[in-house]
Amino acid sequence: MNERVTGSLLTNLKQYWGYPGFRPLQREAMTLVMSDRDSLVVLPTGGGKSLCYQVPAVSRDGMALVVSPLISLMKDQVDALQAVGIQAACINSMQSAQSKREVAALIRRRELKLLYIAPERLVQPQTIEFLQGVGVSFIAIDEAHCISQWGHDFRPEYRQLRCLKQAFPKAAVHGYTATATEQVRADIAEQLGIANAEILVGSFDRPNLRYRVERRTDPAGQLQRILQRHKGESGIIYCISRKNVDSTSQMLNQLGFKTRPYHAGMSDEDRRRSQDAFIDEDVNIIVATVAFGMGIDKSNVRFVIHAEMPRSLENYQQESGRAGRDGLEAECCLLYAANDADTWEYLMKDTEDPDVRQAGLRAISAMQQYCVSTRCRHRQLVEHFGQSLESENCGACDFCLNEMLPVEEPMILGQKILSCVVRQGERFGAAYTAQVLRGSKAKRIVENGHDKLSTWGLLKDEPEPQLRNWIDQLLSQGFLRQAGEYNCLEVTPRGRQLLKGQAIPVLLRLQVAESAQPLDDQWAGVDRDLFEELRGMRNRLAVMKHVPPYIVFSDATLRDLARRRPSNMNGLTRVHGIGAQKQKEFGADVLHTIRTWCQSHNLAMNVESSGSVTTRSAGVRPAPVRESASGKYFDLFENGLSMEDVAHQLDCSLDTVSKYLSEYLKAHRITEIAPWVAPNLQLLVKNAIGQVGCERLKPVFEQLGGQVDYARIRIVATVWEIQQEEDSRT
Repeated sequence: MNERVTGSLLTNLKQYWGYPGFRPLQREAMTLVMSDRDSLVVLPTGGGKSLCYQVPAVSRDGMALVVSPLISLMKDQVDALQAVGIQAACINSMQSAQSKREVAALIRRRELKLLYIAPERLVQPQTIEFLQGVGVSFIAIDEAHCISQWGHDFRPEYRQLRCLKQAFPKAAVHGYTATATEQVRADIAEQLGIANAEILVGSFDRPNLRYRVERRTDPAGQLQRILQRHKGESGIIYCISRKNVDSTSQMLNQLGFKTRPYHAGMSDEDRRRSQDAFIDEDVNIIVATVAFGMGIDKSNVRFVIHAEMPRSLENYQQESGRAGRDGLEAECCLLYAANDADTWEYLMKDTEDPDVRQAGLRAISAMQQYCVSTRCRHRQLVEHFGQSLESENCGACDFCLNEMLPVEEPMILGQKILSCVVRQGERFGAAYTAQVLRGSKAKRIVENGHDKLSTWGLLKDEPEPQLRNWIDQLLSQGFLRQAGEYNCLEVTPRGRQLLKGQAIPVLLRLQVAESAQPLDDQWAGVDRDLFEELRGMRNRLAVMKHVPPYIVFSDATLRDLARRRPSNMNGLTRVHGIGAQKQKEFGADVLHTIRTWCQSHNLAMNVESSGSVTTRSAGVRPAPVRESASGKYFDLFENGLSMEDVAHQLDCSLDTVSKYLSEYLKAHRITEIAPWVAPNLQLLVKNAIGQVGCERLKPVFEQLGGQVDYARIRIVATVWEIQQEEDSRT
C-alpha cells in the first residue's frame, strides 16, 4: 500500500505543483494523513509545510478542513491552489453573504478539496453541524503553535479546537507549525486532544538564510547600507513600536526608498492597502510591527531586517524565516541596542501569570545572548530548539564569513576593559565605561575625576560601537555582569581570573559587510537579464489574473526558466514549479518571452540543467569555501585522483573536496564512483539510504554507526539523487 500511496502523492505533486520529488519529511507527513493517523509536524518556514496536507487532500476522497488564523493567509493559500487547478475555498468574515452561499453550495455538492476556515467560526455549533454531513476527510491546524500559551503567538480562540476530535471522530487531526520547542509541541498535542499523535520534527536550520547581527548605532545609515545590497528586491523591516514603524518608513521614503508602514494602530483599510502594495510588488519594502507577516505567503522575500531586537528566539526564527521561503538565498539582519530588552520587559509588566512572566524574561535573556555571542548564528538557533548542526562552518553568518575577526591580544584587551570597570568602583554602566576608555571629557566624567584614571583614554583609537560590542562579548562570556537598577558593570569571579592572566576571552572585531554575495550555486547557469525579463512577464500576467506575482511563478521557477531556456511545452515540464495547469495557462507566454529574448541576444535554448534543484533543502549546508575556480577540482577528478589525493594536493579538507566532487558528478551526470568510493562502501550507504532517505546526511551516518565518513556518504547520496531524477524522467 505504501508504494501505491507514495506513487499517487508523487503524481499529484508533479501534476499540480510541478515538483519532481519530496522535500525532507514531506513523504512521512503525507503518509500519516493518508493513513488517518493524528500527527504534529514541525517544519521550518519554506520547508514545504502546506504541501504536507494539500497534496493528501487532492489524493484522497472528501474535503479537508484547514484551520487558519488570518484572512489574508487563507486568501493567499486559496489563490495559490486555484492557480494550479485545485478546487479550494475559504469562509471568513470579510466575504459577502452571497459569496458565503456560493461556497456553501460547493461544499454541499462535494466539489471542494480544501476549505479554509478560522478557528472561532469552525467551532460554532451550526458550522460543525453543517460540516458533519459533507464528507470531511481530515482536519489540518495551520500555525498550530497558536494553541500553546508557551508558544510565541498564543491565540485563545485556538484553545477551542479540542472539540474537533469529538465532533469529527472519523477524521484525523494534524497540526502544522514552523517553530515549536519540545514544551510547545507537548502542549499542542495535549490541547488538540491528540496525545498519541506521531510527531515529526524537521531541521530548524535554514541554510539559505545569511544571518548578520550589528549593534544599533546609526539606524538610518545602517538601514541604508543594508538596503543598498538589495536594490529592487522585496523585504520586510520589523520595529517594536508603532511609532518607530511610522518614523522609519517616513525616513526611508525621504531617502528615496519606496516603503509602506503596517501596524495595528492603522485602520483596516490602510493596513490592507499596505499589505496589497507589498504583495503585488507596487512597493518592495514594508516596515511593520510583528503584527505583520504571519498571514503572508509571499515566497520571494529576499531580506528581513529587525531594526530592533525581537522578543525571543522563537519569534526571531519565525519572523526572519519569512525571508527565502522559495529556498533561494536571503539575508536576515538584526540591529540591537541594550534598551531593546528594557522595552520588551516594560511591555510584559501587565502579565499576571508569574510562570508566563518568568518564561518571557528568560526568552528575552536568550535573545540578548544571541545578539552579543561570538558563535555561529545558525548553530545557536538550531541548538535552541534541541538540534545540532552537522557542518563546522555554516558559510552563511557574520561569524563564519569572517566578518567578525579575532583581535590579536584578547587577554590584554579584556584586562584593559575590566580594569576600567574596577577603577570606576563598579558603579557605572557600559556606555559610561566606553566613554572613559575613549578619553571623553564629558562633564560627568570630569566631575567624577575619571579623566584622571590610568584607564582613561586607554582605547582612544577604537570607535565607541566597537568598545560597546566588546563589553557585550565580555558580558556574554561571564567576565562581566550587570547589576542594580541602572545595569552597573561588575567584574565576576571569572573576570578576576582574566585580570590575573588566568583566563582568555574570545573578543572579535566587527567588519562591516558592504556587500552580500549570493551563494554561487543559486545563480549557476542563470542568465540574469533574461530572469529580469521573465520577472516583467510575471508581473504582467499577475495583473491580468488579479493575483500576486509570486502565485503566478516563484523566483525559483523564473531562475530555472532562465537557466534551461526551454523552446517547447515538453521542456517546460522539466522546470521546477510548473505543473500541468500553469503549463496550460501560461506556457505560451513563457515560451514566447524566452524565444524572443534568446533570438535577439543570440542565446542557446534547451540548455540541459546540471540536475541540481534551485532551492536548498533544509539541512543541506552551503560549502563554506566560495571559490569560482571549481575547475581545478574538476581537472583532478577527471584524472581519477582520489578524494584524499585531491585534498592533499589542494591543501583543503576532505569535506570540501566531497562537495566539489558532488558538483562534478551532477554537472556530468556521472554515476560510476568507484574511483572515490569503494563498491562495498557504496552498497552499505545505499542500504542505509533505503532505510532513512538521503535528504540529510546525519541520519545516514547514524544508521551506519559512524563506520562511513560524511564525505563518502555525500557522494553516494549524490548518485542516488541523479538516478532518482533519471528514473522520474523515463
